[in-house]
Amino acid sequence: MADMYEKINELYDRRLKIEQGGGDHKQAKQREEGKLTARERINLLLDEDTFVELNPFIEHRSVDFGLDKIKCPGDGVVTGYGKVNGRPIYLFSQDCTVFGGALGEMHAEKIVKAMDLAVKNGTPFVGLNDSGGARIQEGVLSLDGYGHVFYRNAVYSGVIPQISVIMGPCAGGAVYSPAITDFVFMVDKTSQMFITGPKVIETVTGENISAENLGGSKVHSAISGNVHFRGKSEEEVLQMVRILLSYLPQNNREKPPIALAFKKDDDKRPELLEIVPIDTVRPYDVRKVIEQIVDKDSFLEVQKAFAKNIVIGFARIRGEVVGLVCNQPKYMAGGLDIDSSDKAARFIRFCDCFQIPLITFEDVTGFFPGVKQEHGGIIRHGAKILYAYSEATVPKITVILRKAYGGAYVALNSKAIGADLVYAWPNAEVAAMGAEGAANIIFAREIQKSEDPEAIRAQKITEYRKKFANPYIAAARGMIDDIIDPRETRIKLIQGLEMMRNKKESRPQKKHGNIPL
Repeated sequence: MADMYEKINELYDRRLKIEQGGGDHKQAKQREEGKLTARERINLLLDEDTFVELNPFIEHRSVDFGLDKIKCPGDGVVTGYGKVNGRPIYLFSQDCTVFGGALGEMHAEKIVKAMDLAVKNGTPFVGLNDSGGARIQEGVLSLDGYGHVFYRNAVYSGVIPQISVIMGPCAGGAVYSPAITDFVFMVDKTSQMFITGPKVIETVTGENISAENLGGSKVHSAISGNVHFRGKSEEEVLQMVRILLSYLPQNNREKPPIALAFKKDDDKRPELLEIVPIDTVRPYDVRKVIEQIVDKDSFLEVQKAFAKNIVIGFARIRGEVVGLVCNQPKYMAGGLDIDSSDKAARFIRFCDCFQIPLITFEDVTGFFPGVKQEHGGIIRHGAKILYAYSEATVPKITVILRKAYGGAYVALNSKAIGADLVYAWPNAEVAAMGAEGAANIIFAREIQKSEDPEAIRAQKITEYRKKFANPYIAAARGMIDDIIDPRETRIKLIQGLEMMRNKKESRPQKKHGNIPL
């Protein structure tokens, strides 16, 4: 019996050493930098006392460059499973105090084992990333390890939700895995992402830039669009991850969780009459429309600082999770450009992967004109929205709030590309283009030859607007299902979602389509 107690004591001693990571000194240094340890992060993310660790005793087996003399507790990553809001997830948390969190052969082995288990059990997978990249002492073995992670990110995409949280400087291969996952979070000031760091860039190109200005959270959330959410602290970001998970299903075979809703919550919303101006050139904030229609305080905006001319995010309508895609007239008159097309298309495809109904609030002048947009590939990028909506088989509802012009009208979930329900407010203008532009083209000769061109132009604009710039012609041809009182928008959406709760729709059998990337 005494021998067994000795063995048990040895077990606990070994576990304690592993839990200490790189040791007290390195952990203290981590905290001085405003960062938590790998295990502290796990405890903050998961429900209390739910974490179960996997493969804690794995160690590297490399002997080159003195690695045979270096012990590496847990090989620099903690993996396992636990619960968030009572629902299971699998996860990993890289330990920057051990080899700088650099990924080696066995480090990758731990991660891919957890990913495989997540898919087998149909649960989301969360990666807490804090890594300097590949462990160069292991050479090609570490690159091979990254390959195994990337492969699973891609193959498991659309099967389980994958979330990446950047919690330190992540470089090289360490940023490709997050880029494939569904949502990326960053922490202000303490996390960065870049393929090549500032020193390499300065050596190769001569450009001098700080790590924060090259790949900080502000850059990636507002300029590159690589990041979906950012927070001021690790605690705040991990809480945001918990909130996001509350909107998502466990896997692609389940529907999102339904929240409790008030029985009497389908009343009219008279405030909507004041938010959207009748004058088509006057801007407004579409978020105010969203707030009136969705359940109170349920809107979770995604990529808030990027491509502000379109607003996307999750919300609940009478407890049911929906994905919102909304033109934002406050920026660029709500027109679609390269970045907003990418932003919307990827979100649409995520919602379709995970059985989240799509609701589109439309007020669009068209695709944004200009040499920069054309040369940047607006044709290819704009086609992504068309492709994403056409491909999606979840319930799809569009509400035309004001303008629906040209190709952008078609692209934004029109009946022609598969919308189940299209509603329009009575002030809506559904036309090939705005009345001013159309009149200038159609009646160009008549205007030029007249004695008072401005008066004739004004007259023709009025005529065109009266005849075409209204929802009734589109409704007469079946392109709009109903013209509704704006105050009843929420009621109509509740009815539509309820009617389509069991919607099933298939597409022609194929390996996969070829989206214009």
